[in-house]
Amino acid sequence: MKNIILGIVALLLIGGGIYFLMNQTPDTVVIVDENEEMMPVEPDGGIGDGAPPLNEVIAQQRGPESVIGTSVDGTEIMAFHFGTGANEVLFVGGTHGSDAPSTMKVAEELVAYLESNPSVIPANVAVTIIPNLNPDGATKSGAAGRFNANNVDLNRNFDCEWSATGVWRNQEVSGGSKPFSEPEAQALKQYVDTYNPSAAVVWFASEGKVYPSACAGTPSDQSVTLAATFANAAGYGVEAEFDAYAITGDMVNWMAKQDIPAISVLLTGRDNTEWTKNKAGIEAVLNSYAN
Repeated sequence: MKNIILGIVALLLIGGGIYFLMNQTPDTVVIVDENEEMMPVEPDGGIGDGAPPLNEVIAQQRGPESVIGTSVDGTEIMAFHFGTGANEVLFVGGTHGSDAPSTMKVAEELVAYLESNPSVIPANVAVTIIPNLNPDGATKSGAAGRFNANNVDLNRNFDCEWSATGVWRNQEVSGGSKPFSEPEAQALKQYVDTYNPSAAVVWFASEGKVYPSACAGTPSDQSVTLAATFANAAGYGVEAEFDAYAITGDMVNWMAKQDIPAISVLLTGRDNTEWTKNKAGIEAVLNSYAN
């Protein structure tokens, strides 16, 4: 009789334990099919579903305009940004200050045009405009404005066949104490090194021609194509090389050294922006980088 009672108690205990276990809800239940390949989990901070592509992240971080550096006298050098495409085209004006005010004005016209007409920028293209690389020179009068506050020609201060003494027309000009000795040139270099634009267009004056870039060699096919694209649309002449006098420390040629297709657009005059012509050249270049 005692054994029967113990057996009944044991059965009751086992049955209660089974009931308890069946009515518990585990914190986490993982069911794994041995034949199913498990997807890797993306670590925190990765760009997953719904996250913007990297170029959009950059656009959000720097906003519609940014300060890329300061001049010798401490004036901010501004850049204006449009679009979020992967192919960034850089436009630069004002390298020679008040000696070539048309180059600043045409860049400012481009800023205003894109603010009013953002749809002209193809989806895969971004645009950055630096209207005035030499703000100290812009405050001077006439030819004196070609130089920065250290009396250096910024377009002789870049690291391509640099020389401490350069030439402009028939006179000597300072190329600085070394490549990138000037804060304005440093600012442009830092921007290019950071964002690595797909192409660059730099305005100068005055001749009414377009030149591809090259550093101690022949222009790349990309620079030649870029020059022809702008010139043909704008109605400017195009030449393979500027040979009126020796150019040392040139900004555009330095970009070629960095494997960036770049061109010099020499406006016809120092005051007239020739906006209609330049607008056509700009849009042709932007469309050429749409794919």
